[in-house]
Amino acid sequence: HVQLVESGGGSVQAGGSLRLSCVASSASGNIDSNCMAWFRQAPGGAREGVAGINTDDGTTYIADSVKGRFTISRDVAKNTVYLQMDSLQLEDTAMYYCAVDRRRPCSSFYWSATGPYDYWGQGTQVTVS
Repeated sequence: HVQLVESGGGSVQAGGSLRLSCVASSASGNIDSNCMAWFRQAPGGAREGVAGINTDDGTTYIADSVKGRFTISRDVAKNTVYLQMDSLQLEDTAMYYCAVDRRRPCSSFYWSATGPYDYWGQGTQVTVS
């Protein structure tokens, strides 16, 4: 079982920045994460993939809606994935979730689909005004 804990959300004015963090942990000490990703869900909306990263080689995937503004990165030693969000817009307001797929690396075909992910965090709220 893997636990994911997100942090870094908050309220920010349009044009501002936030950095989200997701720390993965396991009672066994074995994370075995292959693909980690950030998703977001606005009230009444579907959960959408924002960014994904392969934990072994650092290959990243970014949704078109945030390309050029958001950056995903990881610190393997800390079992942590980050989402740097710049030039935030009103439509970025959502609950942001971290997820991990332990079975396979990210793929351009399905990294943004919710199905492949085994574990999810509780989310951190981002509000842009």
